Amino acid sequence: MGKYVGRSEEGPTTTSKKEYKSLLEAEQVVPEHSLFQDDFFEDTCEIVQNRNEAKVIQDIARLIVPSAQSLAVQGAKHLRCLIESVNEGWNNSIPVAKPRPQPDYSVGFKRSAFTEDQLQRLQPFVGDLFDNSFFMGTWYMYFPFFSSEVKCGAAALDVADRQNAHSMTLAVRGVVELFRLVKREKELHREILAFSVSHDHRSVRIYGHYPVIEGKRTTFYRHPIREFSFTELDGKEKWTAYKFTESVYDLWMPAHFKRLCSVIDAMPPDIHFELSEESELQFASSSGLSQGLESHHLSESVATDDDELRPLEPQEVTPDTSVTQASEQAKFKKPKKR
Repeated sequence: MGKYVGRSEEGPTTTSKKEYKSLLEAEQVVPEHSLFQDDFFEDTCEIVQNRNEAKVIQDIARLIVPSAQSLAVQGAKHLRCLIESVNEGWNNSIPVAKPRPQPDYSVGFKRSAFTEDQLQRLQPFVGDLFDNSFFMGTWYMYFPFFSSEVKCGAAALDVADRQNAHSMTLAVRGVVELFRLVKREKELHREILAFSVSHDHRSVRIYGHYPVIEGKRTTFYRHPIREFSFTELDGKEKWTAYKFTESVYDLWMPAHFKRLCSVIDAMPPDIHFELSEESELQFASSSGLSQGLESHHLSESVATDDDELRPLEPQEVTPDTSVTQASEQAKFKKPKKR
């Protein structure tokens, strides 16, 4: 395997760049009553300054990244197909490194978002409650597409960036592998398929994550969309990340979901053989942030402060994950014969 985290030479497609710029510019409604109100904003910034991660999450995390499910409860019915996880390990995802991702916040699709026919077509690749899949984060989250990490202290955002890159690499990988099933993976080349936000008590970094697909080889990259301090200029940018995330839910997600469903609907309903067995998952290198991987095993490990990425031992690979060491080929778990 190669490495991951970084930007490709070409970057995402022109279409993807136009899309995320439109997401940044889209008008969105922000909370009327919150700690980010003009009268409270300065004091809010004061009370979270130099505080720990838990304090920042408690007071301002949902003002940087809104809750998809809360928006749905408050009337955004088109978001009812979404489900979120909070500080929960992605134990149902096929890992590439230890530990598995555990985002502070992430969003994907509910099981009920899909029709019974679509769920039947996905079943060979999803399995049961405790099985692992390229298409799952947690046991209840299909095809995650957004993650957020909060970190405080020295080099905090670099740590958050690495964790987000890990999570969203798995998210993008799942979409690529889905499209490979119907030989439509070329449609995803350099297209942004997931987003992440890293922040502390004053700074925010927004990224888009995308694959570069060259035949059987797939390399994963991230693209910086915005980096800013929401405390500067009397809070001029305080709602930027909130509005962007809400636009991802409102404007980007429906088209992404439609694209996923078009592929699922095209899958044969009676698959009983190994698929995507020649897919080579490559992870782009980027100086100190990169983690080397070989056949889903990290060949190098890099400490990430309190969360250390370490190599997967052979016995730690789940039995449902089929890996060919010699050719560095990543496989789906073998579907049960019908």
